Amino acid sequence: MLLGTFLLLLLPGANPASAHAALRATDPADGSVVPAAPRSVTLTFTESVGLLDDSFRVLDPSGHRVATGDAEHAGGHADTARISLPAGLDTGTFTVAWRVVSADSHPVSGAFTFSVGAPSATAAPVPTGPAEDPLTGFLYGTARGAAYLAAALLIGTAAFVAVCRPTRVRPLRGLLRTGGWGLAGATVLLLVLRAPYETGDAPSAALDPDALGRTLTGRPGWALLARLVLLAASALLLTRAARRVRPSRTHLALGTVLAVGLALTWAAAEHASAGIQVPLAMTSAVVHLLAMAAWLGGLTALLVLLRHATPPLTTVTRFSRLAKLSVTALVVTGVYQSWRGLGTLTALTDTSYGRLLLAKLAAVTALLTAADWSRRWVAERAGAAAPAERTTELRVPERVGASPTAAPAAGGPAGRPAQGDDAPDGRTERLPAGGTARPGPPHDGDAHRRALRRSVLVEVLVAAVVLALTTVLTGTLPGRAEAEAEATRQAAALPATSVVTAPFSVAGHRGTVQVTLDPARTGDNAVEAVVYGADGGLAAVPELRIAFAFPAQDIGPLNADVTDRGGYWATNAVNLPLAGTWTMKVTVRVSEVDQVTVERPVRVAR
Repeated sequence: MLLGTFLLLLLPGANPASAHAALRATDPADGSVVPAAPRSVTLTFTESVGLLDDSFRVLDPSGHRVATGDAEHAGGHADTARISLPAGLDTGTFTVAWRVVSADSHPVSGAFTFSVGAPSATAAPVPTGPAEDPLTGFLYGTARGAAYLAAALLIGTAAFVAVCRPTRVRPLRGLLRTGGWGLAGATVLLLVLRAPYETGDAPSAALDPDALGRTLTGRPGWALLARLVLLAASALLLTRAARRVRPSRTHLALGTVLAVGLALTWAAAEHASAGIQVPLAMTSAVVHLLAMAAWLGGLTALLVLLRHATPPLTTVTRFSRLAKLSVTALVVTGVYQSWRGLGTLTALTDTSYGRLLLAKLAAVTALLTAADWSRRWVAERAGAAAPAERTTELRVPERVGASPTAAPAAGGPAGRPAQGDDAPDGRTERLPAGGTARPGPPHDGDAHRRALRRSVLVEVLVAAVVLALTTVLTGTLPGRAEAEAEATRQAAALPATSVVTAPFSVAGHRGTVQVTLDPARTGDNAVEAVVYGADGGLAAVPELRIAFAFPAQDIGPLNADVTDRGGYWATNAVNLPLAGTWTMKVTVRVSEVDQVTVERPVRVAR
C-alpha cells in the first residue's frame, strides 16, 4: 500500500506534467559580439510556442526601444520565434526581452544581450519580461483550482449515482448543480482572464475586445469554449435523466462521452499537449482526471448521504469497489506521469516540482489511510450482513401513496411504521423471507454511521488539500523541464566563441583586428586573429601581439603567443584561470617603428 501511495503521488494531479517551453538557443547568442548588425533575432525553444503582439522588445544601448517587425515563427517551425531588425543599427550592446506562451498554455519570458562591433560602456538593464500582475495570477490560479473542484463534484457525483445506484438521489442534486454552475463560472473567468494572464497585465486588460479575440483564436481558448459547450450538453442530459427512476443505457453512454470530452478540454491545452509522447500523455491525462473525479467526487456524495441516513450497504460496497478501481487507475497513470514530469529521482528533492510532489505524498498517504478505514468498515458490515442475505428490504417511497408498497403505520411491529431509505431515522427495516420484521439495534447503527461519516469527512478534507497541491503543480515547471532549462541557461552562460573587433589607426594605416576566443571560458582557450584593412580586405602586418589582463585580481598580462599562419594569426594555448571581464590588449606593428595598442573587454565564463 505504501508503494502504491508513493507511485500515486508521482504525478502532477489532474494534468500530467510534461514541460513548459525552455529557451534552447538564441541567434545572436547571449553575450556575443557580432561584427555587423544582424537583420533578425531568432529564439529556439524546447517545444512549440505561441506568439503575442508584444513578444519582443529590443532596446538599444541608451535604453530606447528599437522599431522591429512583427514576431513570427522562423521557417514555419513552431518551436522558434523571430523578429526582424532595422538596417543600420549602431554599435554597442542591445538588450532583447521576450515573452511567449508555451504549448502547455503557460507564459514564459526572459531576456539576453548581444553587441554589435564591440560592447558599449553602458547598456539597458536586462529586464525579465513584462511584470506578472499579482492580482491576475491570483484570480487565474483560483479559477483553475475551482474548475478542478467543480469537475470533481459534477463528474464524481454523476458517476456515484450511475455506478453505486443510491436509493436516495434527491440530496445529491445540489452537488450536481454546484458542480455544473461552479465549473461554468470558473471556465468563463478563465476565458476572460486568459489574455492578461498571457501578457502579464492587470485584470482590467480583459476588457479589451481585441484581447478576448486573441484568446478565442488560441488552443487554450478553444478548449475553454468547448468545455462550456459540453457543460450545456451535460445540463440537458442530467435534466432528462432526472425524470427517470434509473438512467437508461443511452443516458449512461452519453454521460460517459461527455465526461471524457470534459476531461479532454484539460488534456488538450495543458501539460499533456506538449513534450514527449503526446497521444499517450493525453490518454493518461483523461483517465487520471476521470479517476480523480470518481473517487473524490464520490466521497463528497457519500458524505452528503451520510448526513441524512446510513445508505444501503450495497451502495457503500459499490462505491468501495469504484474507489479501489479509481485508485488503481491513478497509480498506473501516476507512474507514467511521474517519469514524464520528473525525468530522474533526484528531481524529487532538487526541483520545486519534486518537493511539491513530496508534499502531496504526505497528503495522499493520509487520504489512503482514512480510505482504508472506510473499506474495512464496509467489509465488516458486509460480513455481518452475510447470514441475512435471504432477507428482503421494504422501502417506503419518497411520496406516501405513490405505490401500493406504501404501507400504513401499522405495518411495523408495535404500531411502528415500516421504514425504508427515506424513513425519519434513516434505518432500513429488513424482513426475512417469512415476513417477520427483525428489529435492529438503532443506537449501534447510529454509532457506525457517525464513525463512517467522520472517516469520509476526513477523506474529503484531505482531498481538498490534494486538489490545492494539484492546482499549484499545474502551474509549476516540471522537474524534467527545469533540469533542461537549467542546462540551457548554463550553456548560454558558456558561449562557444567570443568575437571581438579592435579598430586601429597609426601612421596613416587604418584597419580592424577581429579576434576570436574559443570557448571563452576558464581554462585553455584558442585565439585566432584576422587583420582587415581600411577597404575591408585582408591586410598583412609585420607583427601582431595579443595579451590578456584581469585588473580586478591584478593578474596579467598573459601573453597569447600568436603566430602568422598565412592570412591569420593564431595560438591554441592561452590559459585564462578566472571567470569575469578580462582586458585584451592588441598590439599591431605596421612598420619597423610604427605600432599601436588597442584595449577591448572580453567576457570569460566559467
